[in-house]
Amino acid sequence: MSTMPKKNPLTVSRVVSLVLAYLSLCVAGGVVSSVLLMPGVFAANRVAQAIVPSLQVEGIDFDVTSLPQKSKIYAQDGTTQIAEFYEDNRIVVPIKDVSLTMRQAVVAREDRRFFEHSGVDVQGVLRAFVSNYLKDTNQGGSSLTQQYVKNVLITTAERDNDPIAQYHASEDTYARKIREMLIAVQMEKKYSKLEILQGYLNIAQFGANRLYGVETAAQYYFGVSAKDLNLVQSATIAAITKNPQNYDPSIEANQKEAQKQRNIVLDLMWEQGFIKDKSEYETARNTPIADTLSIHPMTSGCVNAGDYAFFCDYVTHKILNSEEFGKTQAAREQLLKEGGLSIVTTLDVDANKLLMETARNTIPPTDPTGFEIMMASVKPGTGEVLGFGTNRYYAVGDTGDDQTKTSMNYMVDQVDGGGSGFPVGSSIKPFNMVAWLQAGRSVNENLQTSTAYTTNEFACDNYNGKSTMYYGTTESWKVTNADGGNVNPESPLNGLVRSHNTTQASMGAVIGLCRVADAFTAVGYHDAATGETIDKNETVYSPSMMIGTVNVSPLTMANMYATLGADGVECTPIALKKVTRKTGEEIAVPKANCHQAIDKDIAQTVAYVLNQGTIRADGAGQFAKLPSGRKTFAKTGTNETTYMATGGFIPNEIATFVLMGDVQAPYQNQVANVAINGVYRSYWDGGTIAAPAWKAFMDAYADKKGMGTDVGKDYGNAASKYTTSTGGVTSIQGVTSSGSTGRLSSGNTNSNSTGTTTQGTTGDENDDNTTSGQ
Repeated sequence: MSTMPKKNPLTVSRVVSLVLAYLSLCVAGGVVSSVLLMPGVFAANRVAQAIVPSLQVEGIDFDVTSLPQKSKIYAQDGTTQIAEFYEDNRIVVPIKDVSLTMRQAVVAREDRRFFEHSGVDVQGVLRAFVSNYLKDTNQGGSSLTQQYVKNVLITTAERDNDPIAQYHASEDTYARKIREMLIAVQMEKKYSKLEILQGYLNIAQFGANRLYGVETAAQYYFGVSAKDLNLVQSATIAAITKNPQNYDPSIEANQKEAQKQRNIVLDLMWEQGFIKDKSEYETARNTPIADTLSIHPMTSGCVNAGDYAFFCDYVTHKILNSEEFGKTQAAREQLLKEGGLSIVTTLDVDANKLLMETARNTIPPTDPTGFEIMMASVKPGTGEVLGFGTNRYYAVGDTGDDQTKTSMNYMVDQVDGGGSGFPVGSSIKPFNMVAWLQAGRSVNENLQTSTAYTTNEFACDNYNGKSTMYYGTTESWKVTNADGGNVNPESPLNGLVRSHNTTQASMGAVIGLCRVADAFTAVGYHDAATGETIDKNETVYSPSMMIGTVNVSPLTMANMYATLGADGVECTPIALKKVTRKTGEEIAVPKANCHQAIDKDIAQTVAYVLNQGTIRADGAGQFAKLPSGRKTFAKTGTNETTYMATGGFIPNEIATFVLMGDVQAPYQNQVANVAINGVYRSYWDGGTIAAPAWKAFMDAYADKKGMGTDVGKDYGNAASKYTTSTGGVTSIQGVTSSGSTGRLSSGNTNSNSTGTTTQGTTGDENDDNTTSGQ
């Protein structure tokens, strides 16, 4: 029994064969063949409509809403924009947010039968072939849908850094055209015309320098949103995409041609009935293009962030270094530049503004000394970095001999775009007191002090089962106070109030260096270059670290003071509060991990002593006393004649650290016998340069936030637990000192130890020109 032959179904291969046959005949026979095949060509639209939507292109997402777009970084208020990042400058908007005239202009220019065909405008293709082969022109004939497909293929290839795919997406061959046609047919089956038009308007290039998407173009050329584009503006933008490099009207040399191309669009809109009023058409056509422009420069990256630039740089490094944003740094960078992220940071606009102003007022960028000033602020108990201050302007690349610019954010660690850290002098001493109190000691004990210690006096063998121990040697460490002398005996309280190095050394000899290292680590110390805690850094782990011979960033120091200002709660500094994808999905951000690092009473006792140092006549911290009358908790510091510092806090509100000196050549360009900001001194220290900057900022910030003058706690009650002296080793809360021979004096003995020859680190700390008690 015979059967009827089966009717061959329409397949992708048949369509390909049809198109290839048509193209071959067009090439071979020119217009004659084209005319002969016209019935088949017109039927191709019906063929395309009948294809089963099964065509797939592996690895390509043609979702009209899924396009690379720029990310924006905001201050903590969520509205103040700090910066934006993009590879392609694009803001994706829905079609409803594009003006009707803009939609009409691009359809008139690119694809007049867009709303009639099924992805491939066969009449347009025929017209292009006739023109190309008969008149030797170069018309494209591609529909808007095909152009969208081409743009997606190119964008995907660029995103994947695939040069072969880039070549095939843009090569001038029939194979590429056929591929685009077939995908375009499938696109038309999956998406509506308005969805495809939306995709095209968002992906197309509308200017030189990688300016993409109608919303970005509207903002760049005219300072308006795409939904507000008028007739002239719409025609201008629609004309650009044919040749973005040569028709970009923001380039003055292009404006004559850009106006000509704009008028071509207006002519097409008039011919196609999109413009109904002839006078409107003629007025638009006669308007000089230069008169319509209001150029808003592109602002990608931190270099365009102004005084937010250093904080922007810090945020960028945090994103690139955090696995929350991708498995590799390349993936994180791609997410930042293409993910359309909304990034809300911890930056306090008021704090950052005042920090920058204070830094430049203290040492102008053009000051002949070339000294840098670096300031960082943290909110206690949260880890939130509030801002940075410096007397430099942010730049990228080689700044040559321009001392006013730098690409380095010296306020932060090396991994976050900063340097290898700084010695901070006596500003480290409050944390020696933390160690002292943790060892169960009293602030009023009488300590026998000396100008020389053998380093093995600071040994801490068998301390808390630590694997890393400090044993010291028989070498002598020479240590003196600012005037080169010594006070003996002296209590830890007076030693910190007066900032005496000899008393700090005696404290270390009593409790052992391991306790000091642990205290530093507990409040947040780590090496700026390596990230290591102090007990793992042999170059720092020595008795002289007690007077500031460390490698620490200003931000880390601000955070250490924030621990004191938060009653002993230490947090990891954070820059990000909330990061949202363009879909609305939140990305987890690095946590502050706040925890009670040291006992609350210990933190408050140290704060009490700091305050005493600002109000007592012999206090080294009196130079930092806030002029408003607010209670002051601060400590100055000086590292020989290289770096000057001041750190302190307003409890639970803000902690700030200030450091200044010549970052590039601290020993060649010392802070002595120079005029800074027009004021000459034979010797500058933390009290005479860093402290004024610190208190100027802190008072200005407190005023701005309406804190009033009644701020700061009375920590006397907490301190009373640690102010009982028995004339010897004092045990508090059941804790006793251990690990060293110690240097204690019972009662009011006054026996000075004789100094010995210094070997190794001198640790000579000239702090605040303090002479009291000597």
